[in-house]
Amino acid sequence: MSEPIAAHDAVRGKQEAAVEAALGCLDLAAKVAILSGQDTWTLPGLAEIGLASVVMSDGPVGVRGVTWSAQDPSIALPSPTALAATWDTGLARRAGQLLGQEARRKGVHVLLAPTVNLHRSPLGGRHFECYSEDPLLTGEIGAGYVAGVQDQGVATTVKHFVANDFETQRFTATAVVSERALREVYLAPFEAIIAKAAAWGVMSAYNAVNGVSMTQHAALQRGVLKGEWGFDGVIVSDWLAARATAETANAGLDIAMPAAGNPWGARLVAAVRAGDVPLEIIDEQVRRVLLLAARVGALAGAPESAPPENRPAVIDGAALAREIATRSFVLAVNRDEVLPLDLSGLRSIALIGALGRDARVLGGGSATVFPERIVSPLDGLAAALPETVELSYAIGCDPRSGKLQPAAAPRRTGLRATFSDKAGAVVYQAPLATGAGRWMQLPSGVDGDALDAVQISGRLTAAQSGTHELGIRGIGWFTLRAGGAALFDGLVEPDSDDLAVTFLAPPERRVPVPLAAGETLEVSLVLRVRPVLGFPLLALTLGYGAPAATADDLLAAAETVAASTDVAIVVVGTTDEVESEGFDRASLALPGRQDELVRRVAAASRRTIVVVNAGSPVELPWADEVAAVLLVWFPGQEAGHAIADVLLGTVEPGGRLPTTWPVTESDCPVLSVTPADGELHYDEGVFIGYRAFERSGIAPRFAFGHGLGYASWDYQEPSAGDGAVTVTVRNTGSRAGREVVQVYARPMTPDSTRPRRWLAGFATVAAEPGQAVTVTIPLPERAFQVWADGWTTVPGEYRIEAAHSLDDVRASTTITVA
Repeated sequence: MSEPIAAHDAVRGKQEAAVEAALGCLDLAAKVAILSGQDTWTLPGLAEIGLASVVMSDGPVGVRGVTWSAQDPSIALPSPTALAATWDTGLARRAGQLLGQEARRKGVHVLLAPTVNLHRSPLGGRHFECYSEDPLLTGEIGAGYVAGVQDQGVATTVKHFVANDFETQRFTATAVVSERALREVYLAPFEAIIAKAAAWGVMSAYNAVNGVSMTQHAALQRGVLKGEWGFDGVIVSDWLAARATAETANAGLDIAMPAAGNPWGARLVAAVRAGDVPLEIIDEQVRRVLLLAARVGALAGAPESAPPENRPAVIDGAALAREIATRSFVLAVNRDEVLPLDLSGLRSIALIGALGRDARVLGGGSATVFPERIVSPLDGLAAALPETVELSYAIGCDPRSGKLQPAAAPRRTGLRATFSDKAGAVVYQAPLATGAGRWMQLPSGVDGDALDAVQISGRLTAAQSGTHELGIRGIGWFTLRAGGAALFDGLVEPDSDDLAVTFLAPPERRVPVPLAAGETLEVSLVLRVRPVLGFPLLALTLGYGAPAATADDLLAAAETVAASTDVAIVVVGTTDEVESEGFDRASLALPGRQDELVRRVAAASRRTIVVVNAGSPVELPWADEVAAVLLVWFPGQEAGHAIADVLLGTVEPGGRLPTTWPVTESDCPVLSVTPADGELHYDEGVFIGYRAFERSGIAPRFAFGHGLGYASWDYQEPSAGDGAVTVTVRNTGSRAGREVVQVYARPMTPDSTRPRRWLAGFATVAAEPGQAVTVTIPLPERAFQVWADGWTTVPGEYRIEAAHSLDDVRASTTITVA
């Protein structure tokens, strides 16, 4: 036995001994108590057994902590789809280590991430929060991420188990999926992460699968996850997903979250005493929760799985965020090698687009974090360009549908949140980063029973004369005041019965305010607090809109700026109104008049570069009319610096598409995310993503794995044997570069029940100009198996393709599988 394995076994043995000792001290009520949230984010501690409260926090791009505020900022990494676009498991592990480091700093034991559902349809609302359409790539990146977080002694919850690939009716709908598709596609990433990274937690989803709610799905939770795969961690419910008592406990759920609306507690104690839930199941649940506590250092007498001396060195969060961003950017089009920009002789650059000034750096919903800073493309380019190059900016068009943005930062407006009780006394006050305030858990020291109102207030100084607008976003009874006058006093009712949508994307009311330049008003928005489903659910936004030119005037001004400069860079993308958690996308079209903006700028400037700031595919009808297209996803807090690095050639864009990019929405072979009569049928079986496109014969805009760089590569004929393929690639370019060697398996005998080919493995290599690098990529037995009441190897000849992308195969060899 190797020394690391022996040390691990010794630690595990001590942990199990501590767990058994603690379990023996607990009566039934105490056992049940530690299986449910004591509030929104924590499990209760028990001093008598040395159990500390276990703290959970949303991820996956940062660690928000237990409050929805900017008081304790978090690093904000690029979106999960961006991380997958690096195709680099080592980089994913470093990302996980950074987030584990952040969790430790914030006192968080469990990070509610990663999301490993698949890009079944580009309309999926949380597409940006998932890695890929391919189960192998998803599993490999997810395993790296999970291993990294757990390197710091922080648990993960791999989510959402399983087939939670849509947002519409996600609380109630059932995904109707064949056993084969479940095993080969949707369960595969979970299985890989359990096997490769030994995840300490899994989150059970809201939806049902084949008619059975996932939190009550014994066949999948007990049978597959805990039984077949030997998972020894905890299964935690998504928030409010546990809706029954005995059924959830008996089906394998270990933790029901949060406290509000929880079906366990006294009801679970009663179910055990009535014989509806065996005591042995409670003991199993408690063992798993106590083992989780031991692993993360929350159980006295048990060694941590990652003690301080074994944790990674401190990581520079901003530097890693910038590196991941540049490595994730996909250079999709680069005509005449316009990129990287040659600054010699370049006199002027125009940056155009609302997202050029206010980049969307992360997705909405539970993935929201509050970074200490956000670098916009405008700021990044301004910092990187020499003084000899003039940088001008034009908004071009506003992609938002008319909703106001949260009021500006506190240094300019003194924004703050104030909580007051029924006697009018202030019980809590804190500065706000913007006019958006959200609390799923009351701040420490605030008594929910005594709380009466929450106020967001600040100072508005008009930069220009005209009609300004103030906005209210939220649900409940609001009073909006400006300059002492009440502008709104009334009830705003929800326009959705989805709790997440109500919290994350509430309705808006707006009020015009005429102001002269330099005029200052004190503004306040007050919400009378009323619990929703037992939650305080405090979500209110004080919005602001300055007087603006007409849409036509903005477009004309952008044309003028583009025509007068050497290079035009247009930043387009999605907004939180069209791409976020809580709802699926209605269209793949860019919102607003952004397509028109690109075409008008391209007509005015032959060197038009388009930066696409979207978390998932969008239609690009002008892609053949511009010089370059750079896909930057939601690029994290260092967005502007990373974009400047790539545009100016400081670093190479390293990304390759983790998902197929269609020409139009109608081209997508799998599109629907809307259940009918409560059911969403996955009739396509195993044919999603590139597998579906190849079967349909429809050519996408950009194929799976596509991505250009600043180097060029020559592939030599691969050799295969002993369960692996060896590929040598040479950098034939003039600068150092990085290549993603993608390996696809193609059966030589056509079979309509199987994809034409599929990703079997990959590796990332780096080389100097002229340097050759040889890499060996495993070809696991699973790559040649199908599910037919068990895993079955399909014998025959297979072509093993070494490719730059799915549609750019550089070399191949043939193997025989017995």
